[in-house]
Amino acid sequence: MSEPEASPAVAAVSFDDLSLVRQAQAGDAGAFAQLVAKYQGRVYNVCLRISGHSEDARDLTQEVFLRAYSSIGGFRHRSSFYTWLFRVATNVAISHQRQVRRTVTLPFDPGEEAQLGRQARGLTHRAGNPSSGPSERLSRREADQLVVAALLELDEQHRAAVVLRDVEGLDYQQIAEVLQVAVGTVKSRLHRARKMLRERLSPLLEIE
Repeated sequence: MSEPEASPAVAAVSFDDLSLVRQAQAGDAGAFAQLVAKYQGRVYNVCLRISGHSEDARDLTQEVFLRAYSSIGGFRHRSSFYTWLFRVATNVAISHQRQVRRTVTLPFDPGEEAQLGRQARGLTHRAGNPSSGPSERLSRREADQLVVAALLELDEQHRAAVVLRDVEGLDYQQIAEVLQVAVGTVKSRLHRARKMLRERLSPLLEIE
């Protein structure tokens, strides 16, 4: 299966980030607030996909930005700001998930639920050849929840790799920087994770 290209929004380097980070490091809280406004949706998304629980994800998102604010002085610009921020988010979400196990829930907000549905269907495309629709026994929402639950059955490291690549669209090098592993390890985790998802989602896929 061929790999899709990273999204332009992820691939492009934001020069605005560099200026805002330097202002925040100089003590400008307003500059950091602009970074929060820019990235809070994506940070929340990562936390939600790793934790599987919308209330936890909201709390985790706040924790991520509190940690980022308190440690931004130590950011050395060796990677992009969003890569560094995603590292903080992934570490916070994985640490939380190892301590607290919750039943996966779908968000109640219609817009958020629609987004989750699109992402769930995207994951089935990456795992295998999706059927034309869910089984007659399942509603679209039930099928989406099965996909999300299958994702949460992966261990945290494999799940994080899938979320960062197949949901957030980061490239291999960026994921390696976030997870602090080799690019080869990222590729291996993605291959293994998609294989496990394919096995778990076989009722929703046309297995060749």
